[in-house]
Amino acid sequence: MEVQEKIKDLSPWFHNIHLPGGQQTAENHFLGDFPAFKWRKIKKILPESLKGFKVLDVGCNAGFYSVELARMGAEVVGIDIDEHYLKQAKWVAKQFDLDHQITFKQMQVYDLAKSEEKFDLIWFMGVFYHLRYPLLALDILSRLTDKYLLFQTYSTPGKKEMHVPLDVEFHKREILENPAWPKMVFVENRLAGDPTNWWIPSHQGILSMMNNCGFELESSPDDETYFFKRNDKNPAIDKTWNASEYFSATGQNWKQIVKKKTGIKTY
Repeated sequence: MEVQEKIKDLSPWFHNIHLPGGQQTAENHFLGDFPAFKWRKIKKILPESLKGFKVLDVGCNAGFYSVELARMGAEVVGIDIDEHYLKQAKWVAKQFDLDHQITFKQMQVYDLAKSEEKFDLIWFMGVFYHLRYPLLALDILSRLTDKYLLFQTYSTPGKKEMHVPLDVEFHKREILENPAWPKMVFVENRLAGDPTNWWIPSHQGILSMMNNCGFELESSPDDETYFFKRNDKNPAIDKTWNASEYFSATGQNWKQIVKKKTGIKTY
């Protein structure tokens, strides 16, 4: 099948990908040359080479970022729950002769809770606000890297920031009404016509959640896009407080895990 025919056969496309032969998968995309225009900004803050990097692309869609990261030398694992997108991504990777360097899997982000793989960079763009349980997803991903996380999400308007105290005193809870206090807005019905847009964080909400999950901001290469590096020295972080809750929420037997790690039997 000719390339142009295959593009039509695999439509509709959300990623406009410029193929080696000059064809484009979504030339008339309603956002323009998406996501290439975002990639051009993000690429500036990445190393010139990603050779030796192992990257996890969460919600890889048609594989635009997976391919670009592989072209920079990375070994990439791309996951998505949509079989249609994965068919597109696998075909695109072959067009660039990168199918040996990229592995695509049909997975939910929550499935990664049972993964023992480690990644140098987690690519987490355009997924967070679609998740019913977003902080659980961040907890899961935080266990998969000791290095970097690239994050993009819808956010509420504004860039207000504040110093968030380590403790809010019981009788001084008025600080919670500060306009800059980290927050998430719940979308009961639809946002932009999409019933899967559930949670929209504020700018400080993004920084605080990431901070709580062990990351600190390195840079913000594009609007609503953040590049974080791992930081486990934050005194606010204590990964032991929610251990049993985390393992139960991810379908793991926390009693067996505690016994395996500590030798202590729980009842």
